[in-house]
Amino acid sequence: MRAIRRSLTTRGAAFAGCGIVLVTSGILLGQHDVTRIGVLLLVLTVIALVLVRRHGLRLSVMRTAAPARVAIDERSVVTVRIRNTESSISPVVMAEESIDYALGDRPRFVIPSLRPGESHEVQYTVRSHTRGVHRIGPLGVRVRDPFGLSLRAAAVSGGAELVVLPRVVPLPGGRSLGSGIGSEGSVPHMVALHGEDDQTVREYRDGDDLRRIHWPATARTGDLMVRQEDRPAKRRAVILLDCRASAHGGSGRGSSLEWCVTTAASVTAHLVDGGYAVHLLTPDPGADTGTHHDETLDDGLETLARVSLGGDDGVRAVLHSASSLTSQGGLVVYVGGPLADDDARTLAALRQPGSSGAAMVVEPDAFAGRGSKRRGGHAEVKAATTVATLQSSGWMTTIVDARTAPPAAWSAVVGAQVVGAR
Repeated sequence: MRAIRRSLTTRGAAFAGCGIVLVTSGILLGQHDVTRIGVLLLVLTVIALVLVRRHGLRLSVMRTAAPARVAIDERSVVTVRIRNTESSISPVVMAEESIDYALGDRPRFVIPSLRPGESHEVQYTVRSHTRGVHRIGPLGVRVRDPFGLSLRAAAVSGGAELVVLPRVVPLPGGRSLGSGIGSEGSVPHMVALHGEDDQTVREYRDGDDLRRIHWPATARTGDLMVRQEDRPAKRRAVILLDCRASAHGGSGRGSSLEWCVTTAASVTAHLVDGGYAVHLLTPDPGADTGTHHDETLDDGLETLARVSLGGDDGVRAVLHSASSLTSQGGLVVYVGGPLADDDARTLAALRQPGSSGAAMVVEPDAFAGRGSKRRGGHAEVKAATTVATLQSSGWMTTIVDARTAPPAAWSAVVGAQVVGAR
């Protein structure tokens, strides 16, 4: 009975109610015409219920987003392909896509009647003002009878993801942040890349590409020799992102977490353009080490699109994973909130003598709108303490509030005088 009630529209419920009243009244009063009208209303309601339920609504839906990875405010075209998998003709269906609110209003469209196996394609455009991984689907479908008395709703399973990458802003150049210490690729690696100039030769081994045979060396030695190229050295940079909920303030696009994500993405792109071998470390509770490690810009941007606030253990896992990467030197960049004294000392120790360390420490209360009311508050004192600990170990540091743009923060760091370097 409840299922029938849910299937009726307001008009259908009114028809059914009036029909029952008229049939009862007609029988009690002996008015056969009134009874006939009541029966007619009830029969119409039953016919409407049968019409909307005679189809199984077995539809298959496939979605593609082009492009599937976009920047903030960039448009993506979603193509929805609906196919009738029933053995009979499908009815005209009203459809509504389920999408995250950040992508805009839910698209609505009408799916015409489809023959068995026939498909219908619909396209719509989405755009997001915030980074993240946004879900598209499932598809909600509704069928009405011609009288508008009954309604059948169903959800067609299936979905797609749209990855909105964090914003990357240009950063100003600064003084040199390293002079080869902590480099990668300084020892020849057995890799073969077409067009490299740094070549050596070795004896031929089974499986080597015959196109790499070095004929002059072969003629000179009498044995088959092949080319191998050395990977040129790059300076290493390790970027650490802090995602602790206790270390961030604010909400939405104006939160300190979003500021840190944008800054980490911009620093990663800036250092990759500068020829660094970049290692981006972010908390990942699902990983065995508790850390996600990315070595390319594309992978790093997608990881940053997915990060969210987490627990306090995340930053400790990141610091632990970074120790093996920074043990031989290299640039270390920290972007995050104030740290506890022990964690601050652990971070400070990651900078090796002769290497550079840069830290941009956010002040959470300033992003939460409480900065002007709580000068000298606990969070501000903690940020200052973290900065002092890092500076005493030779780090270049700055404290960031909600009005500080990432380029300004980076300029303040790379243009600072190193204190206590040794």
